Amino acid sequence: MAAAATPTVGLTTARTFISSLHKTLMSRAAILSTESKDASMTRLASSSHISLSHSFLQKPNSVILKSKRVVATKAVSSENETSALPGLPIDLRGKRAFIAGIADDNGYGWAIAKSLAAAGAEILVGTWVPALNIFESSLRRGKFDESRVLPDGSLMEITKVYPMDAVFDGPEDVPEDIKTNKRYAGSSNWTVKELVESVKQDFGSIDILVHSLANGPEVAKPLLETSRFGYLAAISASSYSFISLLQNFLPIMNPGGATISLTYIAAERTIPGYGGGMSSAKAALESDTRVLAFEAGRKHKIRVNTISAGPLRSRAAKAIGFIDMMIEYSTTNAPLLKELSAEEVGNAAAFLASPLASAITGTVLYVDNGLNGMAVSTDSPILEKLHAAKEK
Repeated sequence: MAAAATPTVGLTTARTFISSLHKTLMSRAAILSTESKDASMTRLASSSHISLSHSFLQKPNSVILKSKRVVATKAVSSENETSALPGLPIDLRGKRAFIAGIADDNGYGWAIAKSLAAAGAEILVGTWVPALNIFESSLRRGKFDESRVLPDGSLMEITKVYPMDAVFDGPEDVPEDIKTNKRYAGSSNWTVKELVESVKQDFGSIDILVHSLANGPEVAKPLLETSRFGYLAAISASSYSFISLLQNFLPIMNPGGATISLTYIAAERTIPGYGGGMSSAKAALESDTRVLAFEAGRKHKIRVNTISAGPLRSRAAKAIGFIDMMIEYSTTNAPLLKELSAEEVGNAAAFLASPLASAITGTVLYVDNGLNGMAVSTDSPILEKLHAAKEK
């Protein structure tokens, strides 16, 4: 009987100690309650008591250390419950962006400008000279006001619109027929070198450069029927123009800045109908992105990326002649069965321009609902017997 009584005595002593310790903790909780909410401290005392009871029965000598540790942990937890969750915002406040190639409000360039503005960046725009008057007039008359609305309800502000023709590096490159063309009358300083000098005089520097322009005068022709002039014109306007802009803007770009261009899946896959050398121009643009990322990164700490965007029903895309068919094909065969929005491309560009992408350069970022990863079209009749996955 004596041997059996020993555990009982020990357990009784333990319970007495726990009761005494509980009273001490409750007393401390009452004092602390003046510095925090009563409900939170009630949970603190209760949970501390439960943890300590278990700890004491296992290791009595560690009770005081345990109590300090548990109380501290619970205090931090209680504080976190009443504070806002930490965020990871795209913050471009204090940054200045130049977007080359905006002439209306329904293309990717406009969407990128909106996303950059929503993140706090100042917006400068370069517009092709023949389209300048119509674009500026539309802005003044409020024609674009509806599409200028940002997520917070404010309107995107464009600080300044510059005339631009990125096919010409300097005044000496402009042929006489362009100089005397009435569509260029009234505009000046629109070659790349003059443009950059104007931006430098007006603002001193920029942080973000966006290349959103392309042109292929013979885009509707198959490559086998494309002339030398048409092919080289597509390369000049759609890919070398990016090299020229970056080459001239680099001296006034702040270290840590970013550049973004727009490419298309035709750079690496065959898209029948996307002719006139445009597929070659996009392939060159992607290759140049990798080389420029190295050179601009090493010399100026500037990141260079390009976005391979899916088809969009923009005014420029309608020149191809089959944009509606490409959109239908994409929405039918992409992993994400939906139509791509310009805003999604704009948001991807804002990410690439932000510090969140500080280690990303020389990259082709696909923003196309995943279509680039498909090897076959799921709507092909040949796949019907294979029970291809389709949305129900």
